[in-house]
Amino acid sequence: MALKVLIVDDEALARSRMRTLLSECTEPRTDVVGEAGNAVQAMDMIQRTHCELVLLDVHMPGVDGITLANTLRQMAAPPSIVFVTAYPEHAVSAFEVEAVDYLTKPVRRERLQQALQKVVKVRAGKEGGGDSGPPEALIIQERGRSERVALSDIIYLKAELKYITVRTAEKEHIYDGALSDLESRYSHLFVRVHRNALVSRRAVRAVEKHSDPVEGEGWTVRLDGVEERLAVSRRQLAAVREALMG
Repeated sequence: MALKVLIVDDEALARSRMRTLLSECTEPRTDVVGEAGNAVQAMDMIQRTHCELVLLDVHMPGVDGITLANTLRQMAAPPSIVFVTAYPEHAVSAFEVEAVDYLTKPVRRERLQQALQKVVKVRAGKEGGGDSGPPEALIIQERGRSERVALSDIIYLKAELKYITVRTAEKEHIYDGALSDLESRYSHLFVRVHRNALVSRRAVRAVEKHSDPVEGEGWTVRLDGVEERLAVSRRQLAAVREALMG
């Protein structure tokens, strides 16, 4: 069944381009139920038309996209939101209103299709009585784009100089934040193995002793999804072993 989509953008050319991109996406298929050039038009169409996804611009005359998204959240069965904008600096605000994804213009078909697949997954979870929104995630901003990285996909977080390396099975991201803040917020998902690293509790597969000719004997943790092994401090050894057993 096709995903029913409303395109909201104050530029007619942008709406036309989005229609073209959607027509090229096959997994999932989409059905554009309408277009709107501002928030008032969009709200009217949403109330009159069955709409599952709103592709929403941020900067529009009158009510902006963030405000509209916040209003839609109050609906009994709100459509999913994916922001499409030329302004990457609004990503954090966008995810605060539970947007599923945030695309920066010019949008590539491959990236749009990824967003559509996320929408289908999130909506399936809601209908099945699962989570009421997108999974917990970090908002990664690098090279002029913003990306939502689900915490469940992260294998480890490692502080290096002023930034944190966020490692998933597929790639590394650079995150601007404090490791201690992430530890306090997500201690249910990550365990500290060293002063500079947190690892996913679900990814811990073994704690192994090793011998180093310079540093002497020590411990490392083996993780699912990566070959790299991280050092475990003696202070954190008991907590890591507990994560392994749990």
